Amino acid sequence: MKPGKFFHNFFGHLHTINTHKLEVMKNCFRVGLYKQGLLHDLSKYSFSEFIPGVKYYQDGNRSPNNAQREAEGCSTAWLHHKGRNKHHYEYWTDLCIPAKVYGPVPMPPRYLAEMVMDRVAACKVYLGTQYHDGAALDYFNTAHDTTLMHPETGEKLRYILTLLAQAGEQAMLAFVRDYVIPDRPYPPLAEK
Repeated sequence: MKPGKFFHNFFGHLHTINTHKLEVMKNCFRVGLYKQGLLHDLSKYSFSEFIPGVKYYQDGNRSPNNAQREAEGCSTAWLHHKGRNKHHYEYWTDLCIPAKVYGPVPMPPRYLAEMVMDRVAACKVYLGTQYHDGAALDYFNTAHDTTLMHPETGEKLRYILTLLAQAGEQAMLAFVRDYVIPDRPYPPLAEK
């Protein structure tokens, strides 16, 4: 990689990570997840994740993990990331009893809440001025393989993202703070 491209990619990737992290932190703080907001995605600064992110940087409008997958057949950065960050549903797999096969298990509420903040922030960063409150739900509905997510987690995530799309960010944040984190039963969504 030429020095000019390296520096462009290095600082561009660093900016994308920092912007995303700050957006997640802001919303985590709004719902009371202070420690998770501070620690969110610290592994992205590790050698294993940062260097592939620089190499496959996509000008801040697409994940470098997808470009690494396309070029190399898998994303080593993603494999490292998902195994260290509990706000990714892929982290939550275990040997399911009595079937004795590996499969998804339900996410604890505080990590589900952080996953919502992560998805909203990713949509804001990658979509920029094209972002709207329905963007995370649109992504979930079109680019998401729910077979790897526990059905309970998937239902709760869809509910929260639908609430965001229908009622806006402030209503979603209040719901996460008042229902998701304390693990209270979700009321029925208003029909649209």
